[in-house]
Amino acid sequence: MAKLLWPGSIAVIGASSDTRGLRGRLLEVIRGHPYAGRIYPVSRSASEVQGLRAYASVADLPEPADLALIIIPARYVPAELERCGAAGVKAAVILSAGFAEEPGADGERLQAEIARIARRFDMAVVGPNSEGFANVEASLCATFSPVMDRHAGALRPRHSLGGGQVSVISQSGGLGFAFFDRARWRRVAFRHVVTTGNEAALEVADVLDYALDEGGTDVFLLLIEDVKSPEKFKRVARKALRLRKPLVIGKIGQSEAGRRAAMSHTAALAGSHAAYRAIFQHYGLIEGRDLDDMLDMAIAFLTCGDRLPAGRRMAVCTSSGGAGVWMADACAAAGLDIPVLDAATRRAIDAHIPAYGTSQNPIDSTAQGVQQLGYAAFARLAAGSPLIDGVIVVVTARRSAFLERDLQPLKDLRRESGKPVFMWTYTLPSDRSTELLCEAGYPLFTSAAGCARAMRALADYRMLRDVAAPEPAHPAISPAARAAVHAGLRADADVLPEWRARPLLAAYGVGGADAGVLARSAEEAETAVRGLGGAAALKVQSVAIPHKTEAGAVALNVTADAARAAYERVLASARRHAPRAPIDGVLVQRMAEPGREVILGITRDQRWGPLLMVGLGGIAAEALGDVAFAPVPLEREAALRLIGSLKSAAILGAHRGAAAADIDALADAMVRLSHFAADHAEEIAEIDLNPVIVHPKGISVVDALIIKRAPGGTRAAAE
Repeated sequence: MAKLLWPGSIAVIGASSDTRGLRGRLLEVIRGHPYAGRIYPVSRSASEVQGLRAYASVADLPEPADLALIIIPARYVPAELERCGAAGVKAAVILSAGFAEEPGADGERLQAEIARIARRFDMAVVGPNSEGFANVEASLCATFSPVMDRHAGALRPRHSLGGGQVSVISQSGGLGFAFFDRARWRRVAFRHVVTTGNEAALEVADVLDYALDEGGTDVFLLLIEDVKSPEKFKRVARKALRLRKPLVIGKIGQSEAGRRAAMSHTAALAGSHAAYRAIFQHYGLIEGRDLDDMLDMAIAFLTCGDRLPAGRRMAVCTSSGGAGVWMADACAAAGLDIPVLDAATRRAIDAHIPAYGTSQNPIDSTAQGVQQLGYAAFARLAAGSPLIDGVIVVVTARRSAFLERDLQPLKDLRRESGKPVFMWTYTLPSDRSTELLCEAGYPLFTSAAGCARAMRALADYRMLRDVAAPEPAHPAISPAARAAVHAGLRADADVLPEWRARPLLAAYGVGGADAGVLARSAEEAETAVRGLGGAAALKVQSVAIPHKTEAGAVALNVTADAARAAYERVLASARRHAPRAPIDGVLVQRMAEPGREVILGITRDQRWGPLLMVGLGGIAAEALGDVAFAPVPLEREAALRLIGSLKSAAILGAHRGAAAADIDALADAMVRLSHFAADHAEEIAEIDLNPVIVHPKGISVVDALIIKRAPGGTRAAAE
């Protein structure tokens, strides 16, 4: 990796003097910057390329090059990479296209050859179908991207924002360099821009892992279409969180059209975005919506990463009433709070604003107030409130004169305040205004929504970083109980209905008290109901009828006297629904006490493996769509966060005289279910506990279903 990103010598294979084409532009861009290493053009047809001596083969170079840049027709690439390996070249970037991103088997075969050669020679290989990389620190721009052309602008800003550095690692070449281009006006200092293309060998996670060890990068921007090695990705994401290096990520290929494009772009198989989002949230990655949104977040971390907000309570300071309201709306949409300020802070502010201003929050200091006191003074007063975690100052940065006068107070505030202060300009900023705020150390935003989302990202990251726990502790399960579960899951049936699923889950402490009795006759059903001493639920049990309610094969609030008729009625409904279904019997259970209905489950993503799902609504969960996912196993704090992430989580609290639901018991069940799924991941495709009723004390698992994985690793057929 060091030879790749910090080479002392480069072989440009396929170099050309024709700078109208990509082969010529590649060498032209490299030479347009003061890279201090040695450059060796390799060309079969020319003895000199762009004024440099050219060599017919990589084997003819005066030394083994550290890095080979390969830009020749795809069919010749594997043989050329083989020659590089034999010549002692330890790293290569393949910029050629025509591999697995194209239809047909030929491209996939060529890409597989590249992977085999990279492994055999232990080479760090980026691509194919890469747009190259830039090591800004070394003034090395090994790319044909016009963004890095010497006429496009300086590689480094004269004064960098926040004093830190950003690195971009992107599967997409064009978008990877677009981050650099779009950030120029914002004075962001970059360290690396690496585009990984089809990832025949090195993946985004490999480059990130190296850059974390290398140091020097404060914030990472990642753009992915696919993750080829999930366990590696999770390991490196956990490492970044431990090192407190924020990862801002964009995942493209979420829509059906986007997935089709991803398949043809970098041969990525874009998976379920719900699964990706679950992984991102669990491992502390901050998801961005587009290039500018991600840059807003990176800039927020660059400038305020050392003063993350302790919560989501914001003050908005403005001299424009309308702009202040707009920013308050943007904060609310981002999940930030705009509380009314405390009386002491309001009195201090009121002393400096006219009667037509307001100190409640948003703080409308009016243009008159700002002219007299300055932006910095009002931001300082707001930040001093014990009810506030961060401040957003609304400015007009079109003219720089006022910021010039306020520069020293702004610098003082930046040095002395422990809370983040953002600037949003509702007019386009002048270059001088941007430069002044950069010098003072403030992030400047041109989008109200982007500003608010960036502040929310800081607050969320602090929470995740501060509660990041070690690997979840496993609940106490005896070896005998675990072996019994394995034996039960190895049964011939592909689908385990409730009466067979419950004992297995009970071994892990999930729903053990609600097992019930399996009745195989009307007489047995009556005896079972009488034994319960109260109203019962009767549910048919069949591998071919996983959804009993839809089949009408459930009877509720059944008394002992009505048990025989209910049994026959349930069986008749089941046979009408599925005439050839094998029926094991009817499960008789005590009716659960009322409470809040929740759905718990395990689903298996083809890339990320088992994921735990929680949602509100029980049987209405599918219609409501209010569900959240997390990878397994889960620790308790993560389970509580997952519950809290639901849009309707407040329903679990106390309201209208009803006691709050037992969220701790729900979280405990989630943890235990997650370990069940993790321990038996190779045998389980899905688990459905629906509904789970959460009482003021404890929970009741009302129904359970386990669908096993077929021998080939797919979901077994339920019907």
